[in-house]
Amino acid sequence: MPKSVPLSPLPLTGVIKPVRIGFIPLADCAPLLVAKDRELFRKHGVKVELSCEVGWATIREKLLYGQVDAAHAIAGLALAMRLGLSTLPSRVVAPFVFNLHGNAITLSRDLWNRGVRDAASLKKLIRSTTSRRLTFGMVSRYSSHYFMLRRWLATGGIDADQEVRIVALPPTQMAANIAAGLIDGYCVGEPWNSAAVAKGTGWVVATSEDIIPNQPEKVLLFAENFIDRHSDQAQAILAALSEACAICDSDDNRAEVAHTLAESGFFTGCENILKRSLVGPFDFGTGKTINASSFHIFHRREANLPTHERGRWLVSEFINHGLILPTQRPEATEAMLECWTADSIPLPQTAAATKKTSKSTPRAKPALA
Repeated sequence: MPKSVPLSPLPLTGVIKPVRIGFIPLADCAPLLVAKDRELFRKHGVKVELSCEVGWATIREKLLYGQVDAAHAIAGLALAMRLGLSTLPSRVVAPFVFNLHGNAITLSRDLWNRGVRDAASLKKLIRSTTSRRLTFGMVSRYSSHYFMLRRWLATGGIDADQEVRIVALPPTQMAANIAAGLIDGYCVGEPWNSAAVAKGTGWVVATSEDIIPNQPEKVLLFAENFIDRHSDQAQAILAALSEACAICDSDDNRAEVAHTLAESGFFTGCENILKRSLVGPFDFGTGKTINASSFHIFHRREANLPTHERGRWLVSEFINHGLILPTQRPEATEAMLECWTADSIPLPQTAAATKKTSKSTPRAKPALA
């Protein structure tokens, strides 16, 4: 795979300064780092500056106050910001999905030693332990991680609101917190599950594909006013990311993708750990391994489309897990139609595919520590 490609920069209008895109160091930010490394943004005629952030709250605040123009973000953040949940209402739009899947639930080695093997055996332990409530980490209440963790607990008859404590932590801090005994488990994206497995402090009990098959994971989230002013730059970014996602989804390229992430400086000394979910086999830390070909889906299954079905799923999850009331469904559905669509940025192949699979209405402008 060549390092660079012949460049024919497209003429752009508007600002000359780079477009600022925030991201969190996770394996599913790979399309951003691959596009940067392989000069795909330049190929499509746009300058991009990547900004590594600590957590999703930081991403949200920087989008809200214009410190970044766009971000690699959890899918639910689009709806949460539109509705003004935990923040001021903000007009953001998610025209592109980075990936499906990508997460896992990791439990402490102590829980394994105490006989926990699944949610049912965890329930038995909870019933017999009265000294303290077990604590589990996830990255945001508006993330698929939160939905996934609560769904898994429910399979064992565990009341996530009454019988355990669920706290929000930045992805990069999960492995350190479980090693220190501050949490008993967590749901997070890679490589932060494999980090705990590699250190012997955690083991994986379930993956995204087990709990929520084909769920949308990360999106490219734009401030709507950026698209209003610079739609040509937004289109160029989506074209570059679409190309990068296709590269990342090919089995033949996965080892090189892991190398690109490891060499980026955002994942210190962890190429082999990154390979566990990108190349495989994925190691559960229990003697079990699986083929990793579907752990991250970057391009297959029309992964990059913010379809009506995926948007409807997010609205339902917000209701199912108590983030909004059932009576708010009409408001949430309308907000989702406005922000969860590729219609505003006419990337040819994305727009054409979306018309076939989505009922979205056109919008009026908008380190391994």
